[in-house]
Amino acid sequence: MTQIKNIIKYFIPPIIILLFNKLKTSSLLSKSIWSGDFDSWEQASSLCTGYDAGNIVEKVKSATLKVKNGEVPYERDSVLFDKVHYSFPIAAFLLWTATGNKLTVVDFGGSLGSSYFQNRFFLQKFEKITWHIIEQQNYVNIGKKLFQDNNLQFHNSFEELLIEKESDFDVLLLSSVLQYIEKPYELLEKIAKLNIKNIIFDITTINSELKDRITIQNVEPSIYEASYPTWFFNEKKLIYFFVQNNYKLITDWQAPYQIDIGKHKGYFFTKNNIL
Repeated sequence: MTQIKNIIKYFIPPIIILLFNKLKTSSLLSKSIWSGDFDSWEQASSLCTGYDAGNIVEKVKSATLKVKNGEVPYERDSVLFDKVHYSFPIAAFLLWTATGNKLTVVDFGGSLGSSYFQNRFFLQKFEKITWHIIEQQNYVNIGKKLFQDNNLQFHNSFEELLIEKESDFDVLLLSSVLQYIEKPYELLEKIAKLNIKNIIFDITTINSELKDRITIQNVEPSIYEASYPTWFFNEKKLIYFFVQNNYKLITDWQAPYQIDIGKHKGYFFTKNNIL
């Protein structure tokens, strides 16, 4: 079958293949369906399967191993791609936040290292890189067994990380994660107390309403069968939280994946005394 595909490619103009791959990528990442305006997280959660289902963990493990081993360039949400899809705002701010020739990142909800492997090209400039992922127990177990090394480390919580590591962190990364936390502002309160100098958000769901909205996200079935509660945040409320905690919003950006009931956005905050 692979041989047939390779032969067919010779007869298809490259521009057609490029457009097909672009459309396929876009559709996979944006065809999830968000619905509802639920009164509580519990109500929405009772109708969902969750993120830690075994089929999801296995797909993510398999895909990330292929990236680690150099078989494919990039994965996202267990979907494999034939080239790296960079988030240039993340790459730029990782480089900006570095201390000298070393960088220490805390990646909350970082799966098995998607953002770490995505940014390997940029990270190679540093003499020392330490990338700490905080994840659910099943991901941490797999991470420590198959992915952990001198650069990439896995932890169950902020508390565990702080026990194991004493030095300062350059930046906290939350990519496509805050909206899946049951009590996001409790997490943000904990983050604010850590006094980390720089915070990057990416692919965070925002709405234009005057409140935070609870929805259900049904994942595109060709990725995996799953559904989970998802917040759509009131943007002004989210930004004001950080302003109150002595952070300055440097910039924001809109992620390329379009959704009907809101936006995917990114933000870069830094402590007021940094600049």
